[in-house]
Amino acid sequence: MAKGTHQYQDDPRNETILININGELFPRSEAKVSVFDSGFILGDGVWEGIRLHQGHLAFIQQHMRRLYDGAKALDMDIGISQTDLVKRIYDTCKANDMHDGVHIRLMVTRGIKATPYQDPRVTISPATIVIIAEHKKALGLADGEGVRLFTSHVRRGYPDVQDPKLNTHSKLNCIFACIQAAKAQVDEALMLDPHGFVATCNSTHFFIVRDGEVWTSSGDFCLDGITRRNVINVCKQHGIPVYERNFTLADVYAADEAFITGTFAGLTPVSEVDGRAIGKRTNHLTKKLEALYVQMIEADHAANQRTQLC
Repeated sequence: MAKGTHQYQDDPRNETILININGELFPRSEAKVSVFDSGFILGDGVWEGIRLHQGHLAFIQQHMRRLYDGAKALDMDIGISQTDLVKRIYDTCKANDMHDGVHIRLMVTRGIKATPYQDPRVTISPATIVIIAEHKKALGLADGEGVRLFTSHVRRGYPDVQDPKLNTHSKLNCIFACIQAAKAQVDEALMLDPHGFVATCNSTHFFIVRDGEVWTSSGDFCLDGITRRNVINVCKQHGIPVYERNFTLADVYAADEAFITGTFAGLTPVSEVDGRAIGKRTNHLTKKLEALYVQMIEADHAANQRTQLC
């Protein structure tokens, strides 16, 4: 049975969370946006998934940079500064008495339309900003286990069609791939670029290990994920050979190890791709990188605290 890469432990506290909509808090059952909102009508918006770790928003400056860069590319005015938005996220977590093991979905849309139509000039309100913070911990896998992937027929597209580097609400290609993986009864879809090289997964990023080297895609046809980038940086900092390069499914099937990365679960080993078992499931380098990534989170936390004290 497929597990999914975002499985989490049910937490009854999530039934009574307060959701922040444009700076105002609402109980979960009362949190609503207009049916004329650009996000609902068109998927016109940008978003971030963020972790609250021991009272600290992990890698928050990287998330803010990506969010505001995406909004600028879409010619969208978020309407408040990065500093004020970060404060709003912390205030939301504080109102929910949240300190650790929290996943936050931050969503920004262009705002409310005068009529259902794509032209941004018929937008009649400031941007809609929604913050959903939930108590959410990954279920995790037993030692030696890994997620299973299936290669989707849906390709990642060229940036002149829809730039895959933008973290927008428009995710239909990824949803199609996710559906195909679900029908194949595996955990997630592996997606190729227009040239047939491995690009990414439908909701996470993909890495392989071959002969002590870590490979991931060129990055030309995938979101530059925060965790993806941090894992690459961890490799560089600790002398582990890492390459952003083109590689094929044949390279994947013969890999010694494979893993996926994402904000929610960090690093997760991959045990199978298209019915082929990957490596011997020892995952030595994956485990090492996972430990180093946790150290990076702690270092980011400590650096943030020093900044606040200055």
